[in-house]
Amino acid sequence: MYRWEIVQAVTEQRVFGIVRTAGPDEAVAAAQAVLDAGLKAVEVALTTPRALTAVARLTEQRPEALVGAGTVLDAASARAAVEAGARFLVSPNLHPEVIRAGHRHGVPVFPGVSTPTEIVRALEEGADAVKIFPASAVSPSWLRDVRAALPQTPAIPTGGVSIDNAPDWIAAGAVACGMGSALTSGGAQAAGERVAALLARLARAR
Repeated sequence: MYRWEIVQAVTEQRVFGIVRTAGPDEAVAAAQAVLDAGLKAVEVALTTPRALTAVARLTEQRPEALVGAGTVLDAASARAAVEAGARFLVSPNLHPEVIRAGHRHGVPVFPGVSTPTEIVRALEEGADAVKIFPASAVSPSWLRDVRAALPQTPAIPTGGVSIDNAPDWIAAGAVACGMGSALTSGGAQAAGERVAALLARLARAR
């Protein structure tokens, strides 16, 4: 898949899961739960011990899924994540070398931003979308105001997005939301119920 095709696939459902756990086994189990519930894309945070082991196992076991790596802080981590099978990269900050490393290997990158200045810089550096982080520090109305001035911004709010406010972010112009424990915690049954409810609400918010 080309980069633009991956971005389109990752954002198609308007949400992707974020897994951050105590180890690779727990990460795989949490990711499997939300994928089984109907999500197409999930990110494994590199703050998870042996996270790349989880990425590799997921890409092998679920070749149809879009498995990405998060908390990618440098070019070395970006390359290692791609070699493990990551299809997209997410960062909490804006590091141009991470964008370049991802693009060098044909993988889209969503760097973290929190101001209009950082948004513009990220787009100038070639970001495929921008991660609004932490979303809890701003609001859907903030994004709506920013997009009035920067309508070309493909925004993905992350960090504090909940099932209740995710539709508001989409209505404000976000292309997707990244959701962690609010979506993935509590075991397979609970996660599955939340995913099903969220996808139904997001479909109505488009």
